[in-house]
Amino acid sequence: MFYVRKANQRGHANFGWLNSFHSFSFGQYYDPKHMGFSNLRVINDDTVTGGMGFGAHGHDNMEIISYVTQGHIVHKDSMGNHFTIPAGDVQRMSAGTGIMHSEFNGSETDDLKFLQIWIQPNARNVKPSYEQATIAQEGPLTALITPNGDGNSLAIHADASLFRIQLPASETLKLNGHNAQGQKRSQYLHVVKGSLEVNGEVFTAGDGVGMVDEGEINLVAKHELEALWFDLPAIQ
Repeated sequence: MFYVRKANQRGHANFGWLNSFHSFSFGQYYDPKHMGFSNLRVINDDTVTGGMGFGAHGHDNMEIISYVTQGHIVHKDSMGNHFTIPAGDVQRMSAGTGIMHSEFNGSETDDLKFLQIWIQPNARNVKPSYEQATIAQEGPLTALITPNGDGNSLAIHADASLFRIQLPASETLKLNGHNAQGQKRSQYLHVVKGSLEVNGEVFTAGDGVGMVDEGEINLVAKHELEALWFDLPAIQ
């Protein structure tokens, strides 16, 4: 089964200081056909103008990931954390029982671009926590987020893993749609930069494609590619 989400069909909100494209229903954008994919609930493609950002606000019982593609975020939260997240870094915040935080563009003049990702947890009311890391690419597929923090990845309270794909133009990558025990899984791919072909269809920046119970998945980079690959529980 394939679920296709083209960039130009996403929800859109422009507040002047924030230009945001929503892969799934979020805020004032609601579409019952696009409520998430497996336990992946939100992918917002955000551009924040210089000196602006999200003031202090609260979340609970959600695993929240920021993937910065341009500029840097200044993060503050109610646990006392105050960090800067530069482009290429990954931030993970487990909201758990509740957390207040703010995220601002660290530049007064240049745009900040990042992906805001929410994944539904498999454990509620955990103690809130925060991590960020610079994770070097190791081959075409590198783990950024895993349930147990495998390798250099950050850990989340969810049955979900997030990998960064980087491929030169014309290179291919074969991925297994089942886990090590042969059980079917769901996968979701979001193109950050470049383009690729999956199952004969071309996807470009901002596009997404979800897959369920695919034995082997063959990705072909049409142009130099950066993408995020989510391994998720199977959709029944």
